[in-house]
Formats: sequence, structure tokens, C-alpha cells
Amino acid sequence: MSDDHTHVQEFFGARAADWDRKFPGDGPAFTAAVTEFGLRPGDRVLDAGCGTGRAMTALRSAVGPAGTVLGVDLTPQMLAAAQRAGRNADGALLLADVARLPLRDEALDAVFAAGLIAHLPDPGANLRELARVVRPGGGLALFHPIGRAALAARHGRELTPEDMRAEHNLRPLLSGSGWDMASYADDDDRFLVLALRRP
Repeated sequence: MSDDHTHVQEFFGARAADWDRKFPGDGPAFTAAVTEFGLRPGDRVLDAGCGTGRAMTALRSAVGPAGTVLGVDLTPQMLAAAQRAGRNADGALLLADVARLPLRDEALDAVFAAGLIAHLPDPGANLRELARVVRPGGGLALFHPIGRAALAARHGRELTPEDMRAEHNLRPLLSGSGWDMASYADDDDRFLVLALRRP
């Protein structure tokens, strides 16, 4: 979208109050993606670019009461909407930039990132930052509740070979950032890439 954080905050801030109402049917897709991610009870998971926290209930269910769920977003209005929806009951909400996470190295078992990668100002460096905070062997899920073609159609644009989320582009990007792609799914009703933090 932009490497200007102010622009990102303005874009999402203006849409935060109506975000969940605009996409009311996405809940089952989030739940299915979290289930496929394979989190375990007791895991420590980051919802990176959590927005209104639509994944947090499913993440909490996956890691159980002994686990840790942390939602991080750059936009205060999105976090406020998450709190109004009661999603802070499922985990802590933190205003922070995923490009500079206030977390120690290897603090987490996994990162779930819904709709995030297209908004990263420096995808390689930002994915390396996510790798920094995940233990070796930990997981990364890049998710969107609709596939690339459906998303491009929604935005009135053509899907091109240069799309960063195309497998031939994303696999080397992940590899150069400390992740090994484990699976790639780009269907009409979901986009889900799972990767493992390289030792």
C-alpha cells in the first residue's frame, strides 16, 4: 500500500468502525485458517496487524488458557474497535509497528498475519523482524479470507505475475527472511501460506 505509516493509519483508521460489518462472513475462514495453522495449547502467538482482532478468539481457543495471545496493530482506531468487540478478553492488544516489535528475540512460538503482507513497507526486512521474535521451528501463517484473484477483482485490478503473494515471488521472499514455506494455498475462498522459522 505505502511505506508511509501515516497513510496506512489514515486508511485503516477511517474504516475501523465499520470494518467488521463490512466483512461479516469472514469468521469461519479465520477459524479454519487458525485450525490449519496447528497451534498447540500453551503456545505464545502474535496476531500481527491484528486490525479489529478477528482472529483473536480462534487463536485463544487454539492455545488455551495457558497460552499467550498478543494482538499488535499500527492503527489506534482498529485496536479501539477490537476492544469494543470484546476481543481484548482473548489476548492483549498493543499499539506497535510490526517492523519494530517491542519483543525479545525468540519470544514467540508463532505469528498469524491476516492481510498484512501487502501493507508492509519493506517486506523482506519486516518478515525478518517477525522471524526474530519467533523461536526456531516456530510458525508463520500469512492469511487472507479470499484468494488473490478474488481480492484483485474486489479492488478492480488485474492479477499480475509481479504480485508479491504469487508463490514464485513469495517463496524466495520468505526464504531470504528466515522462513521456509511449508504450504501454499490460493483458492477463491482463502489465501493461506504456512512457513517455519529456519533454525
